[in-house]
Amino acid sequence: MNCFILQIPIFLCGFVVHAIHSSFNTQVLFKLHFTTFLMVEKIFNEGIFVVHALKGYEYHEARIKELFKVNGLNFEFVTDGDPSNFTNELIGKYFVPNIQNIIPSKGTISCTLNHIYAYEKIAARNIEYAIVFENDPFFLGDFKKHITKMFSEIERLPKGFIISLENTTLKFPSFWQTKKGKYLYRAKRGRMAGAYIVDLEGAKRLVEDLKSNKCNAVIDWWHNNVIVRGVVKMYWSYPSIVEQGSHNGFMSSTISSKSKSALRRISWLFQKYYKTIFKRLFNEKRIIKEA
Repeated sequence: MNCFILQIPIFLCGFVVHAIHSSFNTQVLFKLHFTTFLMVEKIFNEGIFVVHALKGYEYHEARIKELFKVNGLNFEFVTDGDPSNFTNELIGKYFVPNIQNIIPSKGTISCTLNHIYAYEKIAARNIEYAIVFENDPFFLGDFKKHITKMFSEIERLPKGFIISLENTTLKFPSFWQTKKGKYLYRAKRGRMAGAYIVDLEGAKRLVEDLKSNKCNAVIDWWHNNVIVRGVVKMYWSYPSIVEQGSHNGFMSSTISSKSKSALRRISWLFQKYYKTIFKRLFNEKRIIKEA
């Protein structure tokens, strides 16, 4: 009986210690979740840029405004790179001398320049994480929820990266390369430039690199160039959470001759089904295996 009585205070002490420890862990977790929440909300309010044509795409502009309003996303159009602003001095600042032979379309050069202007804005404003869109995104599910879910993983990445959010190339990690609860997979190349996250360090590196290595290609090819040279690292999100309307058949593109059509839509759905299911039986060679 005496032994039992003596054990009661010991048990109570253990219970109190456990309760304090659990309370501390709960507070730490709450603080971490709250910090993540604040950071994500900051992105949704201050860190979204939409590359857009200054004239001729009023439908795209109206649609973006409505889509982002409905989803609670504040954003900024980037249009300073419009062809009407082109000068030899401006083009020479960012591009190689023969860029107009490499990229004959002024619209494509303009699109690329607007992406670069977005990086300059991110760097100048010290935006820790930003999302850059082209002007034809379609969200695959709840966009804000997807970003929030993957954000703790984003925060753990080494600084200086781009995260592809889209499915435009219809390339995905295979069934064997993905892991439950994991959203981001390092890759050797990008998946075009319709929707991606870039961190502050990544934006600064891209801006700095342009001072000595002028852009010599359209934006997504230039991304591949800087990835190969180790300026930034590339990650793919899986599942993809954005689809480009200029590729899925719903919209015409600012810089493409392809127009909206039912045939393109059917073709897209067929390819998407095949590459999402059957092609993923084979490992994607662009995915980098990490420990």
